[in-house]
Parts: sequence; C-alpha cells; structure tokens
Amino acid sequence: MAKDGEKGEWKEFIWNPRTREFLGRTASSWGLILLFYLVFYIFLAGLFALTMYVMLQTLDDHKPTWQDRLATPGMVIRPKADETFEIVYTIQNTESWDTYTQVLDKFLTPYNNSIQAQKNHECTPDQYFVQDDSGDVKNNPKRSCQFNRTMLEECSGLEDRYYGYQYGKPCIIIKLNRVIGMRPGKDGQAPYVTCGAKKEDSDKIGELLYFPPNGTFNLMYYPYYGKKAQVNYSQPLVAIKFLNITQNEDVNVECKINANNIPTGSERDKFAGRVSFKLRINSN
Repeated sequence: MAKDGEKGEWKEFIWNPRTREFLGRTASSWGLILLFYLVFYIFLAGLFALTMYVMLQTLDDHKPTWQDRLATPGMVIRPKADETFEIVYTIQNTESWDTYTQVLDKFLTPYNNSIQAQKNHECTPDQYFVQDDSGDVKNNPKRSCQFNRTMLEECSGLEDRYYGYQYGKPCIIIKLNRVIGMRPGKDGQAPYVTCGAKKEDSDKIGELLYFPPNGTFNLMYYPYYGKKAQVNYSQPLVAIKFLNITQNEDVNVECKINANNIPTGSERDKFAGRVSFKLRINSN
C-alpha cells in the first residue's frame, strides 16, 4: 500500500489534474519563467553583439591595431625539403638533388620578370618606398616594387636550370620574414646577409658568391604594409652560391642579417635574425 501511495504522489507531482499543475507549476507560472529567461538571454546576446561591434570599430582591416613584434625578424632558406634544415645530396645521383631544384623553380616562379612587370612597379632604389595614408583616407591598395628573378643571376635558374647542384656548387635562397612597418636600416644603409661556417667547419665552407651583389636587401622593398594593403608584395631575396665547399663532409652553415638598427639574436630567441643549416655534398 505504501508503494502505491508513493507512486500516486509522483504521478500527481508530474501532473496534478485538480490544480492543473505540471511539475508543481501552473501554465502561467511556466510562461513567466520562460519569458524571463528569453528576455535575459536576448539581453546577454545583445550585450555581446554590442561589445563585439565596439571592438571591431577599433580594428583596421589592413593592419593590426596592436603589434607586439620582435625587434629582429626571422630568416628562412629555400630549398627546404623538411623541418631539419638539412641539404644533403650526391652529385652523381640526379634524384638526390632534383627535388631541391624543383622546390627552387616553384618558389621563384612568381619572381619571373614578366609576372613582376604585370603586378609591380619599378621603384627608386636605395630609399624607402613610403606610402602613407592621408588622414582618414586610406591609400589602399598600396603599390609594390619589382623584384625580378634575373637579379639573382647565377642562382636565378635561368642561366643554369639546376642552380649549380649538378656541379657541387649549389645555390641557397634566403628571405626575411615579413614585419609590418619595419624599416631595416637607417642613414641610407641597407641590410645585407653574410654567411659562414660554424667554428668547427670554418676551413670547409670555401668561397661564396652573393646575389644581388653584397647580399643586400634594397631599402625600396620597405616598409611592408601587410597582406591586405599590399596584395602584390614580393619579398626581396638573397642568393648564396657555394663555389668550392668541402665534399663528403657535413658543413654547418649560419647566415645572419646585418643592419645598423637590427640586433642579431636575443635572450628570448638566439636564432632571431639568423638561420642555421647543414650542407653535405657527396661526390658519389
């Protein structure tokens, strides 16, 4: 009998036909609760939308409002077959270095003179290409300067389609990471790249050639205004050709950027402004 009484109480709690209550509340009571939460969540959604709208009004579509950049940009090399920064091949084995030349071909295709002439402008060298906005009037899209593939000369892949790899005189391409607004050099002195072997390999690296001459990043390619504002921007490149590096041995190479207003390395990142890689050329 007790069980039947408890069962009846539960049924009455779920639906009481005498008071017409569902789960202890009448329809009007449930309606008021649902109306309260509906209004409450609409208010929260509206407050969130208003907050996002106000925040978005402070942002610029073409450049970051706040920019916590490193004082020194990073550097990368091409070709880079994997994440190990190792270039290892055998001169007599075409397949071992053909992948590197294909990577360079693909990377340099946008730098073909014909493509650069269509997209970019001939700029005045040795000075910054400044394109400031006029007050609230945005000077967008901004123009970009031509960097023609022929500027890399022996490392352009035009005179030698294999970039010297078949002769054991490979070319390596270096570029600086993009940093919005950076002006890498003052008093008209352009930044330039130098490469050398680590201390233990200093007698193995041999002679190097730089293209463009002196491994310079011309000032006319700076400042960079961002991907949206400068849609056709072509990063300047520096090519290094190794003329007589020691074969059949590992050679640890380090390249760094030199500029009178860019510090190299820091406690936060000792590789800032430099890149290291291993180069090994086997004769057979």
